[in-house]
Order: sequence, then C-alpha cells, then structure tokens
Amino acid sequence: MSRLGTETAFDVLARAQKMQAEGRAVINLGIGSPDFRTPDNIVEAGVKALRDGYHFYTPAKGLPELRAAVANDIGARHGVIPDPDQILIVPGGKPTMFFAMLMLGQEGTEIMYPDPGFPIYRSMIEFSGASPVPIELEEASGFGFDAEAVLSKITARTRLIILNSPANPTGGVVDREQIDRLVAGLEDHPDVYLLSDEIYSRIIYDGRSHASLIGYESIRDRLILLDGWSKTYSMTGWRLGWGVWPRSLIAGAERLQINSTSCASAPVQMAGLEALTGPQDRVGEMVASFDERRRYLHPALNDIAGITCQLPAGAFYAFPNITGTGLSSQEVESRLLGDAAVAVVSGTSFGALGEGFIRISYAASMDDLVEAVSRMREVFGSS
Repeated sequence: MSRLGTETAFDVLARAQKMQAEGRAVINLGIGSPDFRTPDNIVEAGVKALRDGYHFYTPAKGLPELRAAVANDIGARHGVIPDPDQILIVPGGKPTMFFAMLMLGQEGTEIMYPDPGFPIYRSMIEFSGASPVPIELEEASGFGFDAEAVLSKITARTRLIILNSPANPTGGVVDREQIDRLVAGLEDHPDVYLLSDEIYSRIIYDGRSHASLIGYESIRDRLILLDGWSKTYSMTGWRLGWGVWPRSLIAGAERLQINSTSCASAPVQMAGLEALTGPQDRVGEMVASFDERRRYLHPALNDIAGITCQLPAGAFYAFPNITGTGLSSQEVESRLLGDAAVAVVSGTSFGALGEGFIRISYAASMDDLVEAVSRMREVFGSS
C-alpha cells in the first residue's frame, strides 16, 4: 500500500468543499469534471433501462450491443473498426490503466509515462513493482514530446509506454509528425506495448484532428486504447469507459475484470449505448463552450503578474507557468485557496516536472472563470 499514490485534485476538492461548508464562496477550478449535465436523452436511456429490468450482471466484457457500438464509433472517428471481442467495457477509465500495469509491470521491468501527467500512471506503475521512467513534456514544445528522446529511453527492461493526447494536466496535443516518428522507431522494439489514453480525443480545438494510435497498423497488435464516456458526454459520475486490447491480452483483461468488478453497471451500459448511437449535437456544443472559455482564460492569465500561459490545444485544462511569482507550485495552490478562495492544483501533483506550474480546469462557467481571474489579480496584481 505504501507504493500507491493518490489523485491530489480530490484532496483539493475536499478542502474546497470544507471551506464552502464554512460559508466561503469558493470557485473550484481544480477538479477535471465537465460542468454540464449529462444530456437528457442519455439520462432517459438509463432510467428506461432500470424500468425495463436491467438489474443484473452482464457479460464481463460488457453488453454485446454496446461493444459493437464502441467498435463502430472508433471506426467512424479513426477509420479502423476493431473486433468487438477485443473491447472491454469497464467502470471508468482507471480500470484499463490498472489492468495494463498489473499485466505488464513487475519488479525488474520499466514502464514509461508522461511527466507532467495524470498521477495515477506513476502510482500504478510503482504499485506493480515496475520502475517508472518519465517522458519529459516541455512547455517550449507545447507540452509534446520528442520521438527520438522517447525511443532513446527504451531498454531491454521496457514493457510499456503510456501516451496521453490531448493531455491532462497540460492541455497539450502531440503533433502527428512526432507520433509517426515514434511508431516508426517502435518497429525496432517489437516487445514493447503501448497504452494510449485518448479519453479527451473529442475535445480538441483550432481545426486539429486527433491522431489515434489505433490508426497505425504496425503497432495495433500491442496497443491498448483507453477511451470512454466521462469527458465527452459529461458522464464522470456514471463511471463507464472502454479499452480496446490486443488479442494477446484481452483474455487477461477480462479475467482481471471478473476478479475485481465483475462487470460494468447494466443500466449505465444502456445509457452509454444511447450516448454513442443517439444525437451528437450536445458534444459539439460542449466543446464550443470549452473553446470560448479557453480563449478568454488564455490572455486573462497572461495579464496576471508572474504568470504566463500557453494556449491549450485540447482537453479543458490550462497549465500556466507561475515561476514569475517567486513561489513554488504548492505555495501558489495554497495561497489561491486560502487568500482568494480559488481552488487550483499544484503542478507537482502531476509529477516532478510540474514544478513551476499549476493546473486550472476551465470546465467551469464563464462567470466563475471571470471572477476567479479577478481574485487572482487581487493576489498577484496585473502584469
């Protein structure tokens, strides 16, 4: 248990909620959850499923009709239709990560992961017994990576490489050119698996297209693709995700599901089916709202003394550089919450290379963002 980390955003949420209970008007920009309600058609599908008797276990892999819908959705968006038998429906995104680490990580092996990156990556790597090897994401490159630098870190002990684009916490999107070069280089390392976390794949801006790793045939037999419903359809509390697994690993993933959660919730799976097969207009509306907010937040953050910020290319996070304040990331997090009642997350919550940054979620109303920026200016002044 001592090897397990945590997700600090939930600690910030708890402190913010405690302050709210004490009467403080806290603006929470710390948690990565869309502020929109789940679309009504999806909610009604879940309610109908309960009324229709979806009260029991489903196959461990998930309902066949839902796995078929996931395969068709992947085909429509990425041009490749996977075999539904290689799809595992799970309660949220984390089980796919968890299962991958448990299968591929052990003492004496190495797993590469993005830094700054989602904190559960490193937590689960260390829990598995493997050694974590960071892939450095640098501000100068828009928080992308250099393919040659990644390839140079592969050793005989490397079992798995974790990629995340669009990314949490940086909002960065990896250039297709870098992915092309990485995939080409991986032909010399046929025993290295990949976990591509694409949970934000539909939240991308400025006309950019998402480069899914499933589109690369040469690595498809060792690729684990992670995606789901939480961010795209504002369904974080429903707990529903999917993984597309290589044929060599799907039986192991299914067995881990049976041993841990049995299956995802039956009525929630029916809601997920409606999400994929029903109207998609609300997705576009949500992304447009996120885009409006990021376009406000980007110049507004750059107008605060000691803070600079790149324009996020995807997801709904800004990752501003706060080194100009003269404070550490943790000090800025504490000061903004204590003095301004604005909850953000220290960049060090996402890895050692997050020092000098904070994560701001703009999955909040425009009114809240405007007020939060005003409070931040009161703390640090204008540039």
